[in-house]
Amino acid sequence: MEKWGEIKIEEGLKTLSTWERSGDRIRKEFRFRDFIEAFSFMSGAALHSEKMNHHPEWSNVYRTVTVELTTHEAGGLTEKDFQLASILDSLAS
Repeated sequence: MEKWGEIKIEEGLKTLSTWERSGDRIRKEFRFRDFIEAFSFMSGAALHSEKMNHHPEWSNVYRTVTVELTTHEAGGLTEKDFQLASILDSLAS
């Protein structure tokens, strides 16, 4: 998987809803009604991540799930990060 350059990253961010760039990562905080809804989101995200063989760095505190995506083997952001971000947005809506 090829690491994306600055222009492609900026274009990719325009296609996502409220994701922020943080160095060689993109990051988003998802808020849900309660812990069960947050955990349900994480379960669905885990299934998609496993299918893609692309796993997020994330944390969960009660109803908030914070997700960071990067492609470690490429040393930065790739198409996989933006694909998974889009899937996570869909799961959360």
